[in-house]
Amino acid sequence: MADDQRVICASSDLVEGGPGVRFELPTQSPAFVVRFCGTARAFVNRCPHAMTELDWQPGEFFEETGLYLICSTHGALFEPGSGFCVAGPCRGDSLEPLSIREREGQVILLNEVPANRSSEADRS
Repeated sequence: MADDQRVICASSDLVEGGPGVRFELPTQSPAFVVRFCGTARAFVNRCPHAMTELDWQPGEFFEETGLYLICSTHGALFEPGSGFCVAGPCRGDSLEPLSIREREGQVILLNEVPANRSSEADRS
């Protein structure tokens, strides 16, 4: 495994539409990973509107139907596949995605920098 990769959790820790796994980035930013449509998805745990953590209880990111991630502060709804906000005061904004991969039964963080920041750096 490359030096910039690290294991977040076992793949089996993530249940479709169920509790997520919280972890911290080296910048001390909170982050999380959830499973949606069979795929693990990871984001910085920060609402683009209120800059607060999303989970209403540790690891609880989905609203009751399991179709959207929800901000515990003001109820904004985010598509779990993309992090795009579809309802609430930050409509049109997105959560910051993180690059991950599942391999050999583990969820691996590929880069400690949010995916949209690394692509911005590539364009500079």
